[in-house]
Amino acid sequence: MERYAVIGYPVTHSLSPVIHAGFAAQTGKEIHYEQLNVPTSDFEAAVQDFRQAGGCGLNVTVPHKEAALGLAGEVMPQARTAGAANWLAFREDVIVAGNTDGSGLVCDLTEAQGLDLSGMRILLLGAGGAARGILGPLLGCAPKHLTVANRTPERAHALAQAHGSPGNLEACGLEDLGEVSFDLILNATAAELSASPMNLPPSVLEAGSTVCYDLMYGADTAFMVWARQAGCARVCDGLGMLVEQAAESFELWHGIRPDTTPVRERLRSAVRPRIP
Repeated sequence: MERYAVIGYPVTHSLSPVIHAGFAAQTGKEIHYEQLNVPTSDFEAAVQDFRQAGGCGLNVTVPHKEAALGLAGEVMPQARTAGAANWLAFREDVIVAGNTDGSGLVCDLTEAQGLDLSGMRILLLGAGGAARGILGPLLGCAPKHLTVANRTPERAHALAQAHGSPGNLEACGLEDLGEVSFDLILNATAAELSASPMNLPPSVLEAGSTVCYDLMYGADTAFMVWARQAGCARVCDGLGMLVEQAAESFELWHGIRPDTTPVRERLRSAVRPRIP
């Protein structure tokens, strides 16, 4: 039986074992999937121990995504662009690293949520690891304009520069958003973990039209509360992204794409707010 695991710290909250068990049952794959609760100082040793014990692959969550990239002998393009990896595969004498966060988000937005991102005006809040993982695939959907806004403008500018600062990409501080409205607002910050309200100008949201999406999942966040109060057209959480990115790693490991809909529906009533 092939062994897989999710590695993070802490990781006891992770839904990955449930998700991959659902995918395995659906596709007839026999796998053993576990959780590896590993602090940063022990990450490399834990990965090597798991590999040497016959492990086939790992899903990687915080705080190890950047370190996972450094272990790889072969890096997939999305992981290289993001500067972080959320899955590892052990193939003969090489560790392969990839990142399915962005493609998972895009899949959820376009398929489950039915959005056409091409030509959209998109606002991405945050410039940390979560934002790095999704910016490239979002730009690949050819939005009309994409603005990265962060409390620290310098981090937003650095993220834009890392992607070559194409003509449809802008970076700024939250206080510099001005009077522009957006079709889609994505929250990739951790600010929603606090009770503080989102400090966003009302003009960024067009009542009855703008879709708001939080990468967190399972419970209302400050961003989601703000979006509803401002009259957005729809509020989405990140559960779909979580399941879709897992499905992509499952396909890369096993060569078969699972149906995400039944897994997502089973999880909906039993999740807690986390960043993927």
